[in-house]
Amino acid sequence: MYTPIQSSKLFEQIAEQIEERILRGELRSGDRLPSERELSEQFGASRTAVREAMKTLAQRGLVDMRPGRGTIVINATSRAMQQTLELMVRVGREDGYANLVELRELLEPGIAALAAARASEEHLARLRAVVEQMDASLHDVEAYIAADNDFHRTLATASGNRLILTFVDSIVDLLSEQRKHISRIGGAMERAQYHHKRILEAVSRRDAEAARIAMQEHLHQVRQDLETANRG
Repeated sequence: MYTPIQSSKLFEQIAEQIEERILRGELRSGDRLPSERELSEQFGASRTAVREAMKTLAQRGLVDMRPGRGTIVINATSRAMQQTLELMVRVGREDGYANLVELRELLEPGIAALAAARASEEHLARLRAVVEQMDASLHDVEAYIAADNDFHRTLATASGNRLILTFVDSIVDLLSEQRKHISRIGGAMERAQYHHKRILEAVSRRDAEAARIAMQEHLHQVRQDLETANRG
């Protein structure tokens, strides 16, 4: 999992390896890191070096060291951005969801195109599994929304751009609220699922332009459903 360290600055290199996994999305907010002893064995380093690495990561806002509970991955950058965006949407609640869709229309087609060009087989397998999960959750709003969030987050991860992943993580709670609002409209999840499958098909074919168009059409449908939900 980790590469044994052979350097005088052991704690810095330990911190860098863990930071890389966090930034790549392999370790997610809420994940618990192995114990100090286990990490020491994996890195082939002293527990003192591991302890210093954890302190470094905590100072960077990437982990939270909780006595009795271990070391938990966090993402202070995403959280700070999330709090700011949530405040902006809630202050302008009337237009907030529409503004969120507009922002997604600007960014997510590009994310889908990058995913088509850069996705690994592991990313594609994850996207297929999530689409199957959504198929099985069409009558369970909470489960469907969780899988929907995972689908778009996996696309962001597959883009290979860490800033994109940080941004998507920062709006996930807002997206959940918006999806729950839209789910009150009959057939909304089924319509979304049709578009998710078209996006997956395009990404699987490595067709960046088709993925871009499929995402645009998905978000157009989201906008239409949102307007219907707002009228209701």
